[in-house]
Amino acid sequence: MRYTQIGQASIHPIHRLSCHCGGVVIELHLPNGVENPRRCNCSICRRRGAICSSVPLADLKILQGQALLTLYQFNTRTAKHYFCKVCGIYTHHQRRSDPGVYAYNVGCLEGVNPFELGEVPISDGVHHVSDRL
Repeated sequence: MRYTQIGQASIHPIHRLSCHCGGVVIELHLPNGVENPRRCNCSICRRRGAICSSVPLADLKILQGQALLTLYQFNTRTAKHYFCKVCGIYTHHQRRSDPGVYAYNVGCLEGVNPFELGEVPISDGVHHVSDRL
């Protein structure tokens, strides 16, 4: 599923996201809008409750606040979860199932209310594909 409009917010081909305090600003290349948004049921995603979508690594550029980002890793230490160390907001992570992409927090997109997406599919992070290999 693709979203070029979420509620009243148009998703631009180049769209910014930011943390709550505004210290971290990221630019995303979203030529097709927000694609395949999802929630995950793994231990960290279940707790943070964020809706994510993904972009190739080259399509995420940190414009401001690189020094404010802190890294959190757990379990296999493959995924790299980034949070603003000032406000604590999760902005993005490099995915365990596909290290060639970043998942980003749809709720951090400028002008977007993620609750306007309605029902969002849940991916199975509890029974992660990497654990079955």
